[in-house]
Amino acid sequence: MAAGRYLLRRAGFALLLVAVVSSASLVLVRLAPGDATAAEALEMTAEERARVRAQLGLDRPLLAQYVDWASHAVRLDFGQSFLYARPVSDLLGERARNTAVLASSALVLATLIGLPLGVLTGSRPDTIGAAVTRALSLLALSVPPLVAALLLVLLAARTGWMPVGGMTSLAAASGTWGAWLSDVARHVPLPALALALPFAATLERVQSEAVADAVAEPFVRAARARGLTYGDAVRRHAWRASLRPVLGIYGLIIGSLFSGSFIVEVVTAWPGLGRLMFDALRARDLYLVAGTAATGAAFLALGTLIADALLALADPRVAEEREP
Repeated sequence: MAAGRYLLRRAGFALLLVAVVSSASLVLVRLAPGDATAAEALEMTAEERARVRAQLGLDRPLLAQYVDWASHAVRLDFGQSFLYARPVSDLLGERARNTAVLASSALVLATLIGLPLGVLTGSRPDTIGAAVTRALSLLALSVPPLVAALLLVLLAARTGWMPVGGMTSLAAASGTWGAWLSDVARHVPLPALALALPFAATLERVQSEAVADAVAEPFVRAARARGLTYGDAVRRHAWRASLRPVLGIYGLIIGSLFSGSFIVEVVTAWPGLGRLMFDALRARDLYLVAGTAATGAAFLALGTLIADALLALADPRVAEEREP
């Protein structure tokens, strides 16, 4: 019962987060100087600009425009994109799928790299392997995502091991489903690795500290006294006890990945939510900015909610501790 109330409160907070982020995005873009019709590249007469402003609701008071937008947004109707001349909801659906492919790949990579290395460095901190791992982890955390993405693009261009950008090649668009899927699989590793490295390093650090703390607990020493080897005690007892802090940040990692990486998607020309937000902000596309922000916030809130559920499942005391 406590876990159910705990998750319901977290779900309510998630909905509030989505509403606040999307509303703030719409209001801030509207209040900023200029609008979507102000670009010099748009050759419009005064009458055409007035007509477009009326279509976008820019000639109405901010409060009236916001109330109208919010009443449609609750039904997942985010309006019409001025930049693409398409419904925002359709664009969000397409780009969210693309981001989900990239984010899922990056999440798997970060997990497979970060957690085992964290167990290694936390349980055997005095080995050469642990020292090397900690140095590489510090490097991955220190290098900005922009630099990491550019280095990987340069490496791909020099070696030809992977495509340097995009989600698919032009030839795959007219091929079979299997050929398209194979082509996507060739394009995913580069941006996924650029996204995964800092998160893998973060997981390694958190997992390492958590395992080191768990190894020192009396129940682990008692397990060893019963005849378990050090490695078995770590795998069977210390690792499970170390999951709480790891799961605590896992939701933020999931939300950050699935909400779209602005830098990596732009550098690698990946058509996801991050790239869509960049284009929307540059074009001052009011409704597209708000819709993209709402989708990103929804992914972040969903990731946090998943982490809360896993945390409550792994340690039921969490829900009891947070009961008022």
